[in-house]
Amino acid sequence: MGKLRVVVVAAVALLGGCASNGSAAPDNAAVCRAFTSGTSHIEVTAQGTVVRAFGVQAGRESPHEGFLMRLSSDCSVIVRVEANVDFTGTFALRPGQAVVVRGEYEYYALGGVIHWTHHDPRGKHAGGFIQVDGHQFG
Repeated sequence: MGKLRVVVVAAVALLGGCASNGSAAPDNAAVCRAFTSGTSHIEVTAQGTVVRAFGVQAGRESPHEGFLMRLSSDCSVIVRVEANVDFTGTFALRPGQAVVVRGEYEYYALGGVIHWTHHDPRGKHAGGFIQVDGHQFG
């Protein structure tokens, strides 16, 4: 009976964590801290506006759609966002458009990149997304 209780508690905790991935509130301060400290490999949810859309381009393993996003925060960092279109599909973006993204932040000196903006079929990364105009991709 004790082992079953541990399994049930662990399953509930895991499911609770999964449920919050799609609805995580934007925390631009976390991205600003990661950029300032040069930290990588952290899951973030960020909100901002599109500065430039790159469209779909060939990637190492599959096509990706990328864009630059200026954070809606005091630090005004511009990050690159990459989405694997095999998982997200394509989406039209224009400069000035509001977006929310969830994924893994990787530092680099020009602002960093947020990638893994979709579910990971191998289950090694938390599920990410891109929200634009009331639609969620990922």
